[in-house]
Amino acid sequence: MKKVKYPISKERQRKLAAFQKKLGIKFKDIVLLNTALSHKSYINEIDNELENNEKLEFLGDAFLGLVISQYLYEQNIYYKEGSLARIKSYVVSESTLYEVGRRIEIHKYLLLGRGEEKSGGRFRKSLISDSVEALIGAYYQDSGFKNARKFVENLFFDEIIKVEENKHKKDYKSILQEYSQKKFKIIPQYSVINTEGPDHKRKFYVNVKVKKKTYGPGIGESKKQAEQEAAYIALSALKMTKKLHDPTIEQQRSSGKPGKERVFQFVRVNSRSKNSKEDVTQ
Repeated sequence: MKKVKYPISKERQRKLAAFQKKLGIKFKDIVLLNTALSHKSYINEIDNELENNEKLEFLGDAFLGLVISQYLYEQNIYYKEGSLARIKSYVVSESTLYEVGRRIEIHKYLLLGRGEEKSGGRFRKSLISDSVEALIGAYYQDSGFKNARKFVENLFFDEIIKVEENKHKKDYKSILQEYSQKKFKIIPQYSVINTEGPDHKRKFYVNVKVKKKTYGPGIGESKKQAEQEAAYIALSALKMTKKLHDPTIEQQRSSGKPGKERVFQFVRVNSRSKNSKEDVTQ
């Protein structure tokens, strides 16, 4: 079935113009922006032949990963692949996307179906993070690589700095998996042991098994959140019994908080940073 575009009311156009002004960008095709903000629940209610934001979310996810990977490659010449992958996982995580989405107030511009709206979807973490990816995908499709890369850099600058200064929220699942693979040559196994509450306010209980020992339960409003909590519990226990050092990212030595111009000059000139090996291994 071929998806079609549709006209946008003048009131909606004014709202989208205000959003673009807030973001400091300008779409050539405003319908593309509107599609990026159209959840499938909305499209299913008005006309299922119209296009929702899921394909743009797919595109935005891929583009975001590329831009952040390129930045990390150029900024950190001596980091090993594993360290770069771990840093990237923090920057492009659902939690980071959610923080970016709340900062730009993307929830105010989303088009949702009545059921999704009633159940609190406008403020749901996964829905907001997916919408940010769709927005990125739409701007890449509309304005090309160079403009979209600059947009991503501006959106995620604060989050990148948090990671570089080790002030971000840790991805405990990644940390636990890295430790478990290195120490035991196995991957942690997660299992949902219980759920409770209605669909729009579900609570998950998750255990994690490392080698022969089970830790948990982690409790969260989503399965992912509960898994993170379970991983944190496991890491806390392993620190006590195995004298585990938290294998978070390496902190770089700095003479103060880096300015925006200093950080992104590496991307613009396409040259790799001259960070020293001492910075990486300290």
